[in-house]
Amino acid sequence: MTSVDARLAERNIEFASQLDEWFRAQARPLPWRAPGTTPWAVLLSEIMSQQTQVARVIPKWQQFLERWPTPADLAAASDAEVIRAWDRLGYPRRAVRLRALAEAIRDRHAGEVPDTVEELLALPGIGPYTAGAVAAFAFGVPAQVVDTNVRRVLARHRFGHAEAWAPSVARDTAAWNEVTQAVPAPLVVSLAQNSMELGALVCTARTPACERCPIAEQCAWRAEGYPAADDSLPKRKPQARYAGSLREMRGMLLAELREHAEHSEAELRAMHTTAGTEDPRFEAALESLITDGLVVRSSKGSLQLP
Repeated sequence: MTSVDARLAERNIEFASQLDEWFRAQARPLPWRAPGTTPWAVLLSEIMSQQTQVARVIPKWQQFLERWPTPADLAAASDAEVIRAWDRLGYPRRAVRLRALAEAIRDRHAGEVPDTVEELLALPGIGPYTAGAVAAFAFGVPAQVVDTNVRRVLARHRFGHAEAWAPSVARDTAAWNEVTQAVPAPLVVSLAQNSMELGALVCTARTPACERCPIAEQCAWRAEGYPAADDSLPKRKPQARYAGSLREMRGMLLAELREHAEHSEAELRAMHTTAGTEDPRFEAALESLITDGLVVRSSKGSLQLP
């Protein structure tokens, strides 16, 4: 090992160790981190937490596990049951995809969540992040786990950038491989969760609390005087506002169909017509729900959940 490699290894191990010590003292007691949490419960938490605040996820995660404690239990439910249970958690296509995922686990893996990244990736609706997260958090596999928070921590700490780069498998892999080089496997497993938590609680996007950061002394962004964001780097597109959006109208239509077994299209249109003027989002929202398999037309022509 050259002196450069040795310095990198030492830096990486120190980085991972300090984060691990901080996590043990400061991490939130999220229920899916509790000892004895099943792999299915970990997988469910990852699916539900996509683009959704943890505080909203916790009660819904608990309700789902009480009702469907195993993949086989959820696979036996109907799409309509799962959509109703999903309620207003957001991005309801995840509910239908979750049930399809549960079916695949039941049929391909005898109802047990697989423990390798490769097998997880082969399941419907599972991408590189989720596969790595479940392998690491449920089975202790030193897998690559890079989400928005991890990207931001690595971008600032290792590369001196104010913001995370846009999601990129190649760039994520290169950064993860660099920061985990020579780090013992158990610390690699914890590094993913620890850096994710640091990004959520301390190294936040808008107001990082650098004075509370356990790795501030090593942070390249801090050492370089907190340079502004590099406009030349590709960035994630900001999410459109919910109020007045097509997503909002989709949510309103689904809420009506969760409450009532079925509605005629005329009834739904009337609910979203004011002074003789139909909400311009109605048509596109309804057709997109049908296309996504979240709403179906019955043999009588009425609208209902699948």
